[in-house]
Amino acid sequence: MLEQATIKRINEFVYAKPRTIQEIALLLKVNWRTADSYVQKISEEHGTLSVRTFREGTRGALKVVFWSNLERANASQAQEVLFKKIETSSKKEDFSPLDIYQFVDPKQRRAFADLVDLEETSRDRNIIPLLRKAEKEIYIFSGNLSFINLKQGKETVLDVFEELAKRISIKILARVDVAGFDNIRQVLAINQRIGRDAIEVRHSAHPLRGIIVDGKVARLREIRLPERYREGELKGKTYVYYELYDEDWIGWLQKVFWSIFRPAVDAGKRINDIESISKLI
Repeated sequence: MLEQATIKRINEFVYAKPRTIQEIALLLKVNWRTADSYVQKISEEHGTLSVRTFREGTRGALKVVFWSNLERANASQAQEVLFKKIETSSKKEDFSPLDIYQFVDPKQRRAFADLVDLEETSRDRNIIPLLRKAEKEIYIFSGNLSFINLKQGKETVLDVFEELAKRISIKILARVDVAGFDNIRQVLAINQRIGRDAIEVRHSAHPLRGIIVDGKVARLREIRLPERYREGELKGKTYVYYELYDEDWIGWLQKVFWSIFRPAVDAGKRINDIESISKLI
């Protein structure tokens, strides 16, 4: 297990200036592979570090570790404005992923729509294949976790979560209130069944709905309702999906996720607190 003292030491070392994995290995007096695994674990579980590989695929490949924060993440004025809008919004209607999508290189993005003319649980037919691409980690921006009931054939997203949780980390931001208790409990129960805390859910009312897989692909979603358009402009309730493959924008989204996730309250604690108050009423 990676001790808190070691995490603090690595964080402080990288905070001063970017470091190579070899420098961190020398600091801790461990081998290169151990240092690399430490950095990866801190990046996945705490979000304080970012890694960039230079000359990848060559003998001279170099891994450099950077301190991860929003000051550096907001590499452009557009990102800074977008972050402020996300930070001050709490409902999905308050923010459109199109505002992010429009800045991404057309070669590094794609969008598609899904007109919901079937059961709600049958929408987003591509979500399960996307989740299954994960090799290390998944970050999720959710509302009330209702998407765990989406299914492909007889298989639900919840089933896939349990399959993935045996080998990867899943971190979720969701609104923890009475209406969503059942969904949250179903997700957290997976940890008990597999014997490890692979899935972590924290409370936050935020406007984003999306998934980030391994820092390689991000998919954001929005809903368009006919009643918000002129008659005939929209055939029916439509889900629009925006996929991003751009490394810089995905990295920025990950930092947005961590900026919300770090101070957010653990879902289990919030459920207990809400229930204890309910007993007094």
